[in-house]
Amino acid sequence: MTTHAEACTFQRVSDARSTQFPLGAAITLEQLEAEPYDTLAALRTHEPVSWLPALSGWFVTTRELAVEVMRNANTYTVDDERFTTAAVLGPSMLSVDGSEHNRHRLPFAPAFRPAVLREQFEEFLSTEARRLVMQLAPAGAAELRTTVAGPLAVSAIAEFLGLVDVSHDDILAWYSGIASAIVALTTGHTIADEDATAVLELRRQIDNTLQHGANDSLLRQVQADGRLHAEEVTSAAAVLMFGAIETAEGMTANALAHLLSRPDVIAQVRSDRSAIAAVIEESLRLEPAAAFVDRYATTSAPLGGVTIPAGELVTVSLLAANRDPAVFDRPDDFVLNRSNVRQHVAFVQGPHACIGPHLARLETNAAIEAVINCLDDITLDPASTTPASGLIFRKPHRVQAQWSARSVR
Repeated sequence: MTTHAEACTFQRVSDARSTQFPLGAAITLEQLEAEPYDTLAALRTHEPVSWLPALSGWFVTTRELAVEVMRNANTYTVDDERFTTAAVLGPSMLSVDGSEHNRHRLPFAPAFRPAVLREQFEEFLSTEARRLVMQLAPAGAAELRTTVAGPLAVSAIAEFLGLVDVSHDDILAWYSGIASAIVALTTGHTIADEDATAVLELRRQIDNTLQHGANDSLLRQVQADGRLHAEEVTSAAAVLMFGAIETAEGMTANALAHLLSRPDVIAQVRSDRSAIAAVIEESLRLEPAAAFVDRYATTSAPLGGVTIPAGELVTVSLLAANRDPAVFDRPDDFVLNRSNVRQHVAFVQGPHACIGPHLARLETNAAIEAVINCLDDITLDPASTTPASGLIFRKPHRVQAQWSARSVR
């Protein structure tokens, strides 16, 4: 329990920091959630490491410093009781460091190799994406985030993990509960009862798969590997499910919005399907599905001219790092075939780099190919499409598209 004296000391320190970092002190969570680009640019220029009372932590906005934090797990760790994902889903590769991190991550790593994913899932994803798009075709219009991006992400992770006796609606309900719970803890609120129930239901389903799933399913294979006990496999599967749905849905929705709002880019993709990869990477750079990641300082450490005290929160803005003009020319513009686009940090860097970027890319590629191949004259409806938003996870609420019935094939 925090004493009155400790609370007063913290307030004095926070007040002093707010004076030293006036830009950070003025930022609200609402600014970070809606259209934060100008705010992030100002921070990057004037306070690249700033104190944000809204987050009760330090905020990093340049790519160079972001990479420094993400790669140095000895100084900036995820292994802290305040780490919100661990608080919701339990310890996993996402929330431990060092040898424990390797123990949690390595049993899953072989399944995420590009060649393995292409062989086992490329055809499945292509078929599923086409099925979803063709279901929409007769209507001549649809909102693509909830009808293509989301369902494809759910199908992919259910197939990947080998889940049994589970519906798409169940998975989406669990996913929504996890997302709400993480956002609640991040913003200082209590997890709602219905979100806590969703997390419990997900864990029960994963336990069911471990007991009754196919012997060659990923979860059964990891269980048989023996490095993780059942509770740890369950936590890892929950993390993978949440991360896969959140990242892939947002990534696909953002990419479709960027593509369909640019007729010249659509034309390039129609003439050369290999351009889809460039669309995906530039979309990831402009609007990463995860806006920031958290770390905790294990010791007092210098960072960008600021000394971070031990134990304090350091939040890395992936969104700001991806638009750093020191790295990317015309950082706020969509530039197809940008020469250094792979320098984006949308999938994080260092030991906690996302384990599933190749699967996410395959999903988004399949969705774009299905839309382009099946609907010849598809265009975005800008009046009904919303810009990407979200404090932690960013995606458009609506990606509304339209096409003529004669264009369906």
